[in-house]
Amino acid sequence: MYEKNFPNKRYKHTLAFLEKHCPAPKSVLDLGIENPFSEIMENAGYKVKNTQGEDLDVDYQIAATADVELVTAFEIFEHLIAPFNVLKAIKADKLVASIPLKLWFAPAYRSKTDPWDRHYHEFEDWQFDWLLEKAGWQIKAREKWTNPVNKIGIRPLLRTLTPRYYIVYAEKTA
Repeated sequence: MYEKNFPNKRYKHTLAFLEKHCPAPKSVLDLGIENPFSEIMENAGYKVKNTQGEDLDVDYQIAATADVELVTAFEIFEHLIAPFNVLKAIKADKLVASIPLKLWFAPAYRSKTDPWDRHYHEFEDWQFDWLLEKAGWQIKAREKWTNPVNKIGIRPLLRTLTPRYYIVYAEKTA
């Protein structure tokens, strides 16, 4: 998946945010299959269990039953049609989640070859905040950052100025 474009900046920001708000050691359920960031979290002292590719729109039992201190969800909710259901079902009382923000100058991402690699949602920050609040979470910290690309053009220039990623630390209220 990341053979030629490993997301170093995104991973650096994500790990720094995670360590600031939920320092290791912690037991973690990471929503999404095992990936390079799972290993980065483990190397930082977290005990990570990933989901196994379940369709979290319809099968979110693991989130409701996992006995962990923290759930992480990095760039996963935009792939779900109904992220409210899994957010509401999470048993843990701490959540760190990040999403790609909607870009006004680019359409939502859609892989033509992989049906799992498509964005049903690309949120604005207020929409994601509202989703979390309705699902019973209170946001304690948030951060945004850009994702510049090494290309020439109007869209690459806009990517250097417009935040692309949004991350939150939230605690369960209900």
